Amino acid sequence: MSYKIQSSEKLRHSASEAETKAMLYLMSFRSDSDEIYYFIVDFFNDLTGMDRMSQKLWDIQSKGASNSSPKAIGKELVTLFKNYISDFEFHHYILFLGGVTSSLREDSTKTVFDISNIKVSALKDIKIGLTEECKQKTYIDNVKITDENIDNFLKNVIFVVDDKKPSEYVKSIIGVHSSIIPEESVLTAIFNEIRNKQSSKKNIGSVEGITLETTDEALAYCRHLTSNEIKLMVLGRIINRNPFEKGVPYSFMSIFSKFPPEKQKEALEDCQLSLSCALFDKNGADNFWDLFENVHRTITLNAQDNVNVIFNKLDKDIANRCPNFDVLSLKYFIASVKDGVQS
Repeated sequence: MSYKIQSSEKLRHSASEAETKAMLYLMSFRSDSDEIYYFIVDFFNDLTGMDRMSQKLWDIQSKGASNSSPKAIGKELVTLFKNYISDFEFHHYILFLGGVTSSLREDSTKTVFDISNIKVSALKDIKIGLTEECKQKTYIDNVKITDENIDNFLKNVIFVVDDKKPSEYVKSIIGVHSSIIPEESVLTAIFNEIRNKQSSKKNIGSVEGITLETTDEALAYCRHLTSNEIKLMVLGRIINRNPFEKGVPYSFMSIFSKFPPEKQKEALEDCQLSLSCALFDKNGADNFWDLFENVHRTITLNAQDNVNVIFNKLDKDIANRCPNFDVLSLKYFIASVKDGVQS
């Protein structure tokens, strides 16, 4: 079993808005979003989600046009179809669309749907467009372009019509915590930062012609982001600092300086590890953002207070719902937020 990276088109040098929206859709807007850890850029497709152990793949093709006709949609399905007939198993096939014509959907209020919501005449045009595009691609064996293969493939495709602004995709990471959601311009800046990071992955060497024996081999080419990286970008932008990169936060120094010198490095690493575990705990995401909201609001209302005083003013019920934190690591987190928002 093998998979060869093939494309008749040159890889683009910048991630489009649609591609970044598609990535954040995978990250936050599906019932199985918590399973997706890796986001592989321009490798198997525009984007492919992968779980931590490379056992499941979510394949996604994005199209930014705002008024795609059924036949155009069929043509856009070609790389998904290529993966459907490949030796590798892709568990989900998703076409992410910027918009569609009124001739496509039976129920135009549905933005996530399968072919059961596609009009009969539109489905016929989709098949025509897909068949024509498949026959033009040198990487698809004409023997595989059968009505049976195409019909079975289309039964497995999920269509997603984008109906959100970039800022809404970023909000979905933070959740419903209104007091820590920054203004629209900051949310857009965060989206653009994620987009640029995604774009940069396309410039890490050429992968054309590479043959893989297993799906996890794709990770060796470093053309991926992780859900943790994206969460850290969002948190870092909100508090104006990366809590893991700038050494000891100034507001934490009065506590840190009391540690025995031989224990300081270890203690700092323990605090950072606890913060990392709390931020990246997919099962405790809501609790983390609840605590961050409480920390952020307490700092804002008590700007002159030091870390110890702020710690004592926190809602301890909220803090106790984040078991990754202990007293010292929570004070470290408070200091990181305080230094960032007051810088």
